[in-house]
Order: sequence, then C-alpha cells, then structure tokens
Amino acid sequence: MVRLPLTPAEVERGQRLGALLRRARGERSMLGTALDAGVSPETLRKIESGRVATPAFPTIAAIADVLGLSLDAVWAEINQPVAGVDLARPARHPGQRLAS
Repeated sequence: MVRLPLTPAEVERGQRLGALLRRARGERSMLGTALDAGVSPETLRKIESGRVATPAFPTIAAIADVLGLSLDAVWAEINQPVAGVDLARPARHPGQRLAS
C-alpha cells in the first residue's frame, strides 16, 4: 500500500497533538509515560515531536488515558481552526477520485 503524503492540515494537527501531549506530560518522564501507556518511548518521542502526525487511535487513547486527558479535550485542541485551512475536511490529493 502506498501512503499518500500528508496534507498541511494533517501536519499541523500532528504538531498540535505533540505539543498537547508534551504539555500534559509536564515533568513526568517520557519513559514512564510511554511504558504506562504500553507504547515505546521512541513512539511517544516521535508523536510529541510531530514526526508521526497521524498516530493510531488506540495509541493516542492509551497515552491520553495515562496523562488524564479526555479524548474530547484532545480532539478539541488539535482541531482548532487555522486561517485558510479546514482541518475537519481532509484535502483531496492529486489524482484522488471523489467518492461516489
């Protein structure tokens, strides 16, 4: 399966997610947080840095649970409107057909 490049909106959303998780983690160690969530420290590091902009839902749910974040709060934070970008509607990639 070929993975399409991320849209600017997806990259922005990933950066917001990473920033939110870093803030929520605070002084807590990355290692402890990752192990408590059942993910590798490298995965958490990549998510927090924005290098993994579209992590799997169960991964985010586990990290959010460990950090005491509700998924509603995470969703609201990462989907704040950006000037000229609609994060709720994914952009169509070149060559992608519209669903019929």
